[in-house]
Amino acid sequence: MPRDKEFEKALQEAEDPKNIGKGSWALPRNATPAEKTKYELCEKILGYQEDHNLSDETMARKIHLTIAETEDILFCRISKFTLDYLMNVASKLFAPAEIKVIVGNEKDSLHARTV
Repeated sequence: MPRDKEFEKALQEAEDPKNIGKGSWALPRNATPAEKTKYELCEKILGYQEDHNLSDETMARKIHLTIAETEDILFCRISKFTLDYLMNVASKLFAPAEIKVIVGNEKDSLHARTV
């Protein structure tokens, strides 16, 4: 299949109403510190999955969630859960886990990072 046709097919699938909500969600443009932290935690959890070459099913068992709940985390659907909930999930993978908040003078310097 030519490259343009592949792209067109992928675009049609992405725009199909039955597929809305199945993909990764982007971080809002004016994200709050909590949203940024949840997004970063989701990325760390996804990185863990990739680093250990684990399937979604194996990840779900490892963090004691359903596959749907696990996919919400892996696709950064941050509106689906609270920061507390996500921190508890992350602690199952990264124990002992610690969250650090770094506060600076610049507008965009407030963020959290997992260590």
